[in-house]
Amino acid sequence: MTKTAWVFPGQGSQSVGMGADLFERPTAQTKLEQSAEILGWSVPEICQSPDDKVSNTLYTQPCLYVVESLLVDELHARGQQPALVAGHSLGEYGALYAAGVFDFASGLQLVKRRAELMDSASDGIMAALLGFDRDQLEQQIAQTPDVVLANDNNAGQVVISGTVAAVESVLANVKAKRGVKLNVSGAFHSPLMAEAAAEFRAVLDQVEFQTARVPVLSNVDPTPTTDAASLKDRLNRQMTGSVRWREISLQLPAEGIERVVEIGPGKVLTGIIKRTCPDLQLENIGCYAELPA
Repeated sequence: MTKTAWVFPGQGSQSVGMGADLFERPTAQTKLEQSAEILGWSVPEICQSPDDKVSNTLYTQPCLYVVESLLVDELHARGQQPALVAGHSLGEYGALYAAGVFDFASGLQLVKRRAELMDSASDGIMAALLGFDRDQLEQQIAQTPDVVLANDNNAGQVVISGTVAAVESVLANVKAKRGVKLNVSGAFHSPLMAEAAAEFRAVLDQVEFQTARVPVLSNVDPTPTTDAASLKDRLNRQMTGSVRWREISLQLPAEGIERVVEIGPGKVLTGIIKRTCPDLQLENIGCYAELPA
């Protein structure tokens, strides 16, 4: 039997109309009602709003979590179970739900508060770099205060995060095929998120984590674990820590994984993983129509 990992995308993979065929399923109605009670607004309405409300951080993160959770429910109903799971930034919440670490409502309450705190974080910016010299980039980051490597996606794609001046300095001094400032509200996955992370910890402490049913590779620590306390600690560090996705990708074949299924809208993660691990079998399940029979 092919050893399979499930991976879950984060902010940036959302799109208008995502989840439409899932929201019509009778099996989804209870969770959609729960979502409306917790959030105070309708996930299907936001996802289908033509003015792209779903790309506002306050809405993006809960909507992605709900869509990914509904896909997980459908896969579990079909008897599907991964050998391990991982999620990119926000996607780690979908991964933890899939592994049975917390229930749907608890996860959504965490995501709601995370989205609120990240949306209100106005300090700093983020920028993506494509096609760069890694040694030169690491040297520039090391000698520039207030900037960090926020997302190490693969050998040729990273995101830096920090103060405006620091990020602009690195962009000006590193040769890259492309350097683009991201449309985000703050310097996510950097020490500038420390205040928001401290507030989030108070919410996280109230949620009971269970031992994971399958190993989880976390953003801040790409080694597999099922330990509830470790998974909570890793999630607590995620808001200020780097997303070590390149290392997560390399860990997949090291754990004997042969097939990776990206669960959620878009094909961002399979595209990133393909560059690092070209021999892995990659698949996408972004909607009800793409679920296995």
